Amino acid sequence: MDLKELKSSWTDAFSQPIMIAGPCSAESEAQMLETARRIRETQANVPIFRAGIWKPRTKPNGFEGVGVIGLNWLKKVKEEYGFKTATEVANAHHVFAALEADVDILWIGARSTVNPFTVQEIAMALRGTDKPVLVKNPVNPDLALWIGALERLLGQDIKNLGVIHRGFSTYQKTKYRNNPNWQIALDFKSQFPDIPMLIDPSHICGNRTGLADITQEAMNVGYQGAIIETHCSPDEAWSDASQQITPEVLAGLIGNLKMRNPGVEGFEGDMGRHRTLISDIDFQLIELLSQRMKISEKIGKLKKENDIAIFQPDRWKVITEYANQKAIETGMSQEFIEKLFKAIHEESIEVQNSIMINR
Repeated sequence: MDLKELKSSWTDAFSQPIMIAGPCSAESEAQMLETARRIRETQANVPIFRAGIWKPRTKPNGFEGVGVIGLNWLKKVKEEYGFKTATEVANAHHVFAALEADVDILWIGARSTVNPFTVQEIAMALRGTDKPVLVKNPVNPDLALWIGALERLLGQDIKNLGVIHRGFSTYQKTKYRNNPNWQIALDFKSQFPDIPMLIDPSHICGNRTGLADITQEAMNVGYQGAIIETHCSPDEAWSDASQQITPEVLAGLIGNLKMRNPGVEGFEGDMGRHRTLISDIDFQLIELLSQRMKISEKIGKLKKENDIAIFQPDRWKVITEYANQKAIETGMSQEFIEKLFKAIHEESIEVQNSIMINR
């Protein structure tokens, strides 16, 4: 079966949006049960409880999860509060332990998705399972790797598949922990409309303040749900404390979500997607311009130290020639590109001038 022929129907068992919530990391039985109890008491529509049992960390010697003992706590959450359960698996050992504990939904994390050997190992360990398996986008912005991970799972006769958009790492620090890069996620969604997609605003934002906006934006473009890190005492969490919220805040977020009718096609659906992509590109443009001006500051300091004039006619000539050439290559208006580069260059001169006169 080709991936484009796959129609994952596991989401039919849940009302939409499908909300998955729970702590980044399982820390203790008491923490798990209190979080689950409070989620249930809010009466928010959260059918699936998540917790990290094994936590791949960027650097060694950090908290990497409680391990297999945490699976017993997940079982107890299911028994006492009726949640379906979900956790991340990163190797065959994790898979076998999670299956033995009857975890209902498994996901493959971004650090694993980036490695085809790891995905293949997990896929072979999961061979033929009817449990839903979700794949987070790889850490780096590579659509082919994301698709390849799904294909490896399908190759092992795993058909209840879904994906999680958790954003992409970048060397440059921005307001996001991981840049959304909506274009990549929406390209995936366009190619595979029958594979459910969930948003992970916790890892995109890296903080609590932007969670609602990112989740709403995902609902606007037709995502099926969200996975949101929720902790009974977020500030005391052992991992990713700044991006976790309380069950009560989660309930408010869910209650304020506005769902777009998935049956609406044409103008409204296309308009929403285009606006999301424009917002994403605008954000990237502003970040790039900010980086450019920081480099201009460094150039201004060098010019001041060496008594060099700010305006260099030869440099401006190179910039305009390059801009005009790119306009021709891209089919854009040369007049527009020249105006744009002139505005950028003028701002760069202003930045350097402020360095020169110590403003």
